[in-house]
Amino acid sequence: MNKNRAVIFVISDSIGETAEQVAKAASAQYPECEIRIRWIPYVTEIESIQEVISEAKDLDSIIMFTLVVPELRKYLTEQAAMHNIICVDIMGPAVEAIAKVTGQHPTDIPGAARKLDDEYFSKIEAVEFAVKYDDCKDPRGIKKADLVLLGISRTSKTPLGMFLATKNLKVANIPLMPEVKPPKELFEISPKKIIGLVISTDQLNPIRLERLKSHGLSDQANYASKERIAYEHKYAEEIMNKIGCRIVDVTDKAIEETANTILQILKEAEQE
Repeated sequence: MNKNRAVIFVISDSIGETAEQVAKAASAQYPECEIRIRWIPYVTEIESIQEVISEAKDLDSIIMFTLVVPELRKYLTEQAAMHNIICVDIMGPAVEAIAKVTGQHPTDIPGAARKLDDEYFSKIEAVEFAVKYDDCKDPRGIKKADLVLLGISRTSKTPLGMFLATKNLKVANIPLMPEVKPPKELFEISPKKIIGLVISTDQLNPIRLERLKSHGLSDQANYASKERIAYEHKYAEEIMNKIGCRIVDVTDKAIEETANTILQILKEAEQE
């Protein structure tokens, strides 16, 4: 284990501001260490926890969380213990202490204490937009979005969209697959609002293999083969070049690093 670096996964079934602030405050006590914080808000399903565990188990990682739903808390802590991942429940002990003293049961409602101000509503609106228009659930979101992310499967489109939503950007993301014609709306908006995401085949191959494993599928499936990935890459880059959008390589990059690159691209586009 590298004693000078760590990744903190901040998980919440709401927006996650409390756990994120705790993670930042704790990290500030270690200025000589390289500590990255990965923010995963609105976790309401076990599958989302499985994806975090799958990534965290291979890193020098810590999981900090504010999950009020008992079933999610239990599953997360059990899975973290199984993989020897340090797991910190930010809010649970305080909620349980109040329950013991008052004899009352908590409501288990995510985000019950948040200040409802304009900035909060703007952020929530952007996050809800990212959820609604994730994976091209509704192509009408393309024309409503501040930013559209394109890429083949497992190029970080969803986590990037969620992270950028915290910057008050309404983000839609579109998966590119050779068998599916891209939405016509992509060619009806400014390419300055579109970012194509690419990743190396060598990095994507194990990510897809892990995805298959988490779903109980064979690692021999065509989805994870390097030949299939190369084929998808070629198709996706043809579409991106036809659109004329900027392309960002996410290989070996943290979500925050890619997001900062995208924000800089958008800022430059506004100044043109």
